Amino acid sequence: MNIILVTGAAGLIGSESVRFFCERGFTVVGIDNNMRACFFGEEASTEWNRDRLLQDYGDQYIHYNVDIRNQEEIAKVFKTYNKDISLIIHTAAQPSHDWAAKDPYTDFTVNANGTLVLLENTRQICPEAVFIFCSTNKVYGDTPNFLPLVEQELRWEIEQTHPYSNGIDESMSIDSCKHSLFGASKVAADILVQEYGRYFAMKTATFRGGCLTGPSHAGTKLHGFLSYLIKCTITGKPYQVYGYQGKQVRDNIHSYDLVNAFYHFYQAPRVAEVYNIGGSRFSNCSMLEAIQNCEAITEKKLNWSYEESNRIGDHIWWISNIDKFKSHYPNWELTYTITDILKEIFTQNISRWV
Repeated sequence: MNIILVTGAAGLIGSESVRFFCERGFTVVGIDNNMRACFFGEEASTEWNRDRLLQDYGDQYIHYNVDIRNQEEIAKVFKTYNKDISLIIHTAAQPSHDWAAKDPYTDFTVNANGTLVLLENTRQICPEAVFIFCSTNKVYGDTPNFLPLVEQELRWEIEQTHPYSNGIDESMSIDSCKHSLFGASKVAADILVQEYGRYFAMKTATFRGGCLTGPSHAGTKLHGFLSYLIKCTITGKPYQVYGYQGKQVRDNIHSYDLVNAFYHFYQAPRVAEVYNIGGSRFSNCSMLEAIQNCEAITEKKLNWSYEESNRIGDHIWWISNIDKFKSHYPNWELTYTITDILKEIFTQNISRWV
């Protein structure tokens, strides 16, 4: 039996992973203790998503309400399924810059120590399993903000002659920059995953994502950009834009497209790989463009205001260059544009939000 183990299983990428692999006949073991509600309040609770997974997949989905930092409890889960575990998808995290600064101990222990617990259990109990880690482009700190950018009417853009004009690739340094404490804790986890791959010859992959999004995102003020933006547009809740004239650019990748990339890696794994992954030039927008899109889809005006101060460690412009992953897995491709993503978030959540 091939068991797929997913951490953060009730979150955006975790729940997409559960659905993806259950629908392909796998048994999925999920680990999630709803810490998102602790981080961001009850509106960010993922219990609704956990319950939906249990209802939709029955015995095919097995849920554990366990903290990934708890070595004894995590070891019990691993030992229960032992070498039947063929894939670990690690998505559990504290995901916010601002929250990390309020409680650095929790941020670091969840993001770094929790990853170590999972890696060591994989090495000791199911060393042949594939280990996929959901990292972040924040490991590059604020280095992207020193790129030669050009201000346009609705967005910042990079000079067309620049080597990163098609997106930022894995050659960008992670050194000598400001990461935010969240970025630093994710760097620690990112390097751990690479090191376990190289040092122990384990099949590991680090996916450095841009904005990850989709209809299962429990978007809040501090995390979940597109989901929270369209939620505010629908409900009339005020939205705050921070810095850069609202022209900051993000690429956005739908959770399905990301998990499908995980699946391609799982089918033909490599050792200690690192991939920048995101919507690339196929799916990206500025904050102002996203607001316009949300207003068009909902036929409502967003109640938003502007704060000149940007968030520490925030990127002015980020578009991922995904050529490395596509060269390794040429049959994988992006399928969701920004408009597709926003329409799906809207249609699947309006009854829950209104």
